[in-house]
Amino acid sequence: MESNQYEVIIIGGNYAGLAAAMALGRSLRKVLVIDAGNPCNRQTPHSHNFLTQDGKTPQEISSTAREQVEAYETVSFLSDAVISSEKSTYGFEIKTESGATFASRKLIFATGIKDILPEIPELKECWGISVIHCPYCHGYEVRNEKTGILANGDFGFEFGKMISHWTKDLTLFTNGKSTLSSEQKGKLAAKDVAVDERKIHQIIHQKGHIQGLKFEDGSQTELKALYVKPDFEQSTTMVSKLGCEIKPNGYLDVDQMQKTSVPGVFACGDNTNMFRSVAFAVSSGTMAGAACNKELIDENF
Repeated sequence: MESNQYEVIIIGGNYAGLAAAMALGRSLRKVLVIDAGNPCNRQTPHSHNFLTQDGKTPQEISSTAREQVEAYETVSFLSDAVISSEKSTYGFEIKTESGATFASRKLIFATGIKDILPEIPELKECWGISVIHCPYCHGYEVRNEKTGILANGDFGFEFGKMISHWTKDLTLFTNGKSTLSSEQKGKLAAKDVAVDERKIHQIIHQKGHIQGLKFEDGSQTELKALYVKPDFEQSTTMVSKLGCEIKPNGYLDVDQMQKTSVPGVFACGDNTNMFRSVAFAVSSGTMAGAACNKELIDENF
């Protein structure tokens, strides 16, 4: 096997990619992990709901994981950005931003997703710190605090139901005219969930820690946390260019073995499932690595 040829190339070297690399390293596979070093949770202070790692910083977890995977001598790492991936006679050809070219028999995309945040001033600065997306990841830390949800309509109603379990001081900010039904408004009111239709002008915060909202009419309200479910897109168009099917909800279509619709291509982590957590990323990455190894065994036998 030539130096630029690998059995598996993993695009993305955070939790899912590292878990896949560990499974493959322990399977004696020649693997290259290519990572651009821009994880989506880079602003998040602490990671939660992952046994043995609860409360650690994302950097602590990924650094320890990287160190452990590096112990497997058949796994190599490259700090670079992949700009293209195409089918080839060998399997797949990968080109990077620095001009390097690599070949692999199998590909694993652990590329995550790209959040499309609401265009509200200062929201981006708070994202992952006090503007949060998941009660299972962050809800305990802001339990019983003055909390907001930025949403509307059916989704706002369902999200309001969920978050009301973590705090009774809750307001649903529709950021404009409410599209809730009268029945939904009544049910929320019965649970003391307020609905505020004022248009938000900006987030008031100190170093990412939200203090309140300022509205277009000049009024303000205090707040300790704001839940937001932003739109998103796949972090890379390479998956669709290869022909991998994307489900109507925007996630890559994979089976229980993390196989995409394209033979030889696997995917794991946030690009495949709405449950964005370190624990899920590690689980799906481990499955992708193991399934990829099994496929190579079957092809070689």
